[in-house]
Amino acid sequence: MTPAEAKHKLRVPRPKKGGVQVLVGTRKGAFRLQSDPERKTWKVKDCWFLGHVVHHLVSDPREKGTLLCAARTGHLGPTIFRSTDKGKTWKESTKPPAFDEAPSSLHQRTVNHTFWLTPAHDNEPGVWYAGSSPQGLFKSRDGGKTWKPVNGFNHHPDVDKWTGGDKDGTPDGPKLHSIVIDPRDPKHLYIGMSSGGVFESTNGGRSWDPLNQGMLAPYPLPNPDYGHDPHCVVMSPTNPDRLWQQNHCGIFRLDREDGEWQHVGESMPKPIGDIGFPITVHPRDPHTAWVFPMDGTSVWPRTSPDSSAAVYRTKDDGKSWQRQDKGLPDEHAYWTVKRQCMAQDAHDPLGIYLGTTNGEVWGSPNEGRSWKCIARHLPHVYSVEVNDVRG
Repeated sequence: MTPAEAKHKLRVPRPKKGGVQVLVGTRKGAFRLQSDPERKTWKVKDCWFLGHVVHHLVSDPREKGTLLCAARTGHLGPTIFRSTDKGKTWKESTKPPAFDEAPSSLHQRTVNHTFWLTPAHDNEPGVWYAGSSPQGLFKSRDGGKTWKPVNGFNHHPDVDKWTGGDKDGTPDGPKLHSIVIDPRDPKHLYIGMSSGGVFESTNGGRSWDPLNQGMLAPYPLPNPDYGHDPHCVVMSPTNPDRLWQQNHCGIFRLDREDGEWQHVGESMPKPIGDIGFPITVHPRDPHTAWVFPMDGTSVWPRTSPDSSAAVYRTKDDGKSWQRQDKGLPDEHAYWTVKRQCMAQDAHDPLGIYLGTTNGEVWGSPNEGRSWKCIARHLPHVYSVEVNDVRG
């Protein structure tokens, strides 16, 4: 299917009106921020699971009022909580993600935490996917109450080669993240792994193939088809044949008809570079994307370059990038934005939101042209998700 055909068959997201809620996962709990209809004023509406590590907090777009929360608790360990009343009450999954016993040829994994949650296709109500640390894929068919491993991936004979087995030294643990579902086909899935790379399934997860042609590999890899370190992978809603990736080695774009990742971060300003964690794309314009660069010098301090915070936007598929920093701190910004911590609403003009490692949430109601801090003094932010308050 060509991009033009895909666009014809897709429901292009329409601009929304009204208030926005921002769901924030942090090192010490989950928070919900809510705006007025004009997105000018904000307040913290809820605090949930205070003291627990919350890696991801997600609203179900198919079921009004349903939230899932991936948490690591002091007494329960890694688990998932579910609410069907907008967070008024929560119930723990009766069977959270856990690995089956591995074949003797593979390294046995144990879930340290669930890192990523993704609602499945619009035509699959109640179905969710989860990615774990270490790298594992799990599926729920009952709205997150119980989870089963997707052993087409977890027990793939090459999974230890792809992920490095028990030798992966990723800080805070290796992760399976960026679970992306093709809106045209519920069986067409993409995943990103740090480390491992991007992988694709066209049969609902029963089999997988690497999708890493064109990626840079400045560090030694046993095979260039796998072992890469994507930080975040996103799909264009209006062109599902276009993927964007913020990688350990830069910013990349893939058009499926080309079959090879293009290093579009080369056009970033040289003093800034294209190293970072998050990337987000415009819901109605496949040519536009935003990134938040970080200092990628040899010691990787994971702070804003020159301690001056800025978002960079492309409107031409990555051929050029423009700095957007009005309102952001231009000095002493010793923080960064992690891979799950950049999101957008569906308004026109688009709103963009950032969660930082120093516990702030920043918002722009005008597609990045100006910024305002909408929440301070939160714990270290691990994830940011955005949706309409009526969702």
